[in-house]
Amino acid sequence: MIRYIRRAAALLLLLLVALLLNAARIQVFDADSLDNNPANRRLTIARYGQPRGNILVGGRSVTGSKNTGEQLAYERTYANGPLYAPVTGYASQTYGTTLIENAEDGILSGTDSMLAPLPLWNEITRSQQPGGNVVTTVKDSMQRAAFEGLGGRRGAVAAVEPSTGKILALVSTPSYDPGLLSGTGSSVTDAWARLNASKSQPMLNRAIRQTYPPGSTFKIVTAAAALDADVVTDPDADTDTPSPYVLPGTSTTLPNEARGCENASLAEAIRVSCNTVMADLGVRVGLDGMVDAVRRFGFNDTGLKIPSGVAKSNFDTEMTKDQLALSSIGQFDTTATPLQMAMVASAVANGGDLKHPHLVDRTTTHGGTTVHQNGSHTYHQAMTPRTAMELRRMMVDVVEYGTGSNAAIDGVTVGGKTGTAQHGIDNSGRPYAWFISWAQSPRSGQPAVAVAVVVEDAAANRADISGGGSAAPIARSVMAAALRD
Repeated sequence: MIRYIRRAAALLLLLLVALLLNAARIQVFDADSLDNNPANRRLTIARYGQPRGNILVGGRSVTGSKNTGEQLAYERTYANGPLYAPVTGYASQTYGTTLIENAEDGILSGTDSMLAPLPLWNEITRSQQPGGNVVTTVKDSMQRAAFEGLGGRRGAVAAVEPSTGKILALVSTPSYDPGLLSGTGSSVTDAWARLNASKSQPMLNRAIRQTYPPGSTFKIVTAAAALDADVVTDPDADTDTPSPYVLPGTSTTLPNEARGCENASLAEAIRVSCNTVMADLGVRVGLDGMVDAVRRFGFNDTGLKIPSGVAKSNFDTEMTKDQLALSSIGQFDTTATPLQMAMVASAVANGGDLKHPHLVDRTTTHGGTTVHQNGSHTYHQAMTPRTAMELRRMMVDVVEYGTGSNAAIDGVTVGGKTGTAQHGIDNSGRPYAWFISWAQSPRSGQPAVAVAVVVEDAAANRADISGGGSAAPIARSVMAAALRD
């Protein structure tokens, strides 16, 4: 009898060991796959079971959370949603996250291990901390100036602090309210369908995700390449460029909108925006030289993050000479985001030292303790300091004596460059109005801000669209706001 009891006990012990081993397998080895199983709502319920951390602008939260009383308890809210949508993105229980809400999701949701009191605490306890906060580099006054300046027209503004790379404003219009997408149910799916069907594409972040032909604003890049390569040694000397200019290898002539461009100097070509001079200089620099120069400004970089991903600004690496000529004046296949062109102005303003643009200053715990601080670091040396000094002088002349007079601010040194970019089949589309600029207070030893503005302005008459007329006044308002802070 005792023998049978022993056998039964041994069998039970074996079953107990097997049960413990299987429990360990599930808890240790299969935990991640079970957590990520679409049928498992436990993590989703936990994710929305506490308030999400906030995104801050100028010390004030532009986001919040509200208790819905539902199974997914806390839903995201937004203060001034359309104003800050290009910065925050959305956090939706139905459609996920975008922009900062996505890039800093671990901090905001409380799942990032850096928020834990001890190393591996979250992994061991399988818990999450209260949501942390994300402090942005944006200045509210500049964001509002850009948003109001665009006035709902299709376009974008990007503003950068040249000495640090901090993004001070990032605006895209028309915009939308991210709060419409926060929860679940038919109201959210209806809003999603409506926003995606809109011809004005309000959810498109034109400041960092849309590229445009930069037109004559790109001439600053070509001028930097020509000066650095010693193709031009004296910016005030004649360039021996005919007008009209015949594109190399073709019978096609390139016209000028401006007068007095024949044999014009580089400085004069920038001031009045001569196509012929700048196209010829791009050909003289050569394809390899131009490709190397544009790379230093950030063109063709597919990995730029701010921390959200930025669309690649393009300059073709294989072209014929006639295509290179057109590319050198911001046409053909050359395209750029507004942020990219703000980086061009920033590099000029900062002596050629282009700082890596960033939108997040620091992340903190729920209680405000800093988790990570973003510092300033060089992205590329875009040009030599001497070239930057020459370009600063030329850009000041554009504002004081040339096409950019609408950007002038009394008592302030302002440099700029206008652009009117053609696009569409046979340039039939209404041109985009561009303006890039920087501003320096007389009380400061360095420029405070660099700005890029693009206005699609599809409702305007073609003759009314110009960088100086449509975009420069917006840049002026943004620069004035920067200097007031």
